[in-house]
Order: sequence, then structure tokens, then C-alpha cells
Amino acid sequence: MAGRILGMGDIVSLVEKAQAAVDMETVEKLAKKLSRREFTLVDFREQLVQLKNMGPLDSLLAMIPGIKGALKGMQIEEREFTVVTSIIDSMTPAERNNPRIVDGSRRKRIARGSGRSVQEVNRLLNQFEAMQKMMKRFGKGGRFTGGLPRMPGFGR
Repeated sequence: MAGRILGMGDIVSLVEKAQAAVDMETVEKLAKKLSRREFTLVDFREQLVQLKNMGPLDSLLAMIPGIKGALKGMQIEEREFTVVTSIIDSMTPAERNNPRIVDGSRRKRIARGSGRSVQEVNRLLNQFEAMQKMMKRFGKGGRFTGGLPRMPGFGR
């Protein structure tokens, strides 16, 4: 009760939702992959699905103290999760595990298979590459020194 009065109630609710939706075995596997810098589009897709299973993103973010004000005016598009998932699902297992092999003809095939445009496929691949670079910088010495890439689900 005191936690809720002090503004920690939402954090407690968020943690409870996360514990209910997230498989701890999967989290441990992901942590090992991140430490070895082996984060792939397969892992990214799994994380998006788990996040989506926790409920509407705007309500989850609103549970974090101080975020509610920062979100004011920001448009969170749940549809982006479906778009990203469909693009990743249209890739071959080799492309999901090594996105660097995705050349122009593969991008066209992925776009056709997912019902999206080549530009959307390019955007996802560029964002994923930026996220991988950020994780590598974070891994060096345990300090983060760069800017954050725009993530799917947030307004343009």
C-alpha cells in the first residue's frame, strides 16, 4: 500500500505483468546472446511478441514514473509491431540470423512476401543494424556512449 502511495504501485504492476508474460528461460538465453553479441532478428522478433503479449505499449510505458509526461504528444503505433513481425517472418532463417546477406533482390522478395514496401524493409534493417551497433558500444566497458535508434512502435 505504501508503495502505491509513493508512486511505486505502477512499477509493481509493471513488474507483475512482465513476470506473467515473460519466460525466464528465454530471458536467460537472450542475456547470454547479448553478452556474446549474437542478437539476431529472431531474438528481436521474440522480444516484440513478448512485449506485445504484456498489453498495450502506451499503458505499459505510462506505468513507469516520469514517462507519462515524456510521452505526451508522442504517438505509439501498435500496428508497427505487426509490420515488423510480418517483415521478419518473410525472411529465410539464414536472413534472420544474418541480415547482412539481404541484398536488393532479397529485399524485394521480403517486401512482396510481407505485403510491405522495400523502403519499410530497408528501414527495419537499418534500425536493427543501428541497434546492434548500440549494443556493441554498450558492451565495451559496460558504458553506453551513443544515441538511441528510433524503435518500431513510436511515431516517425
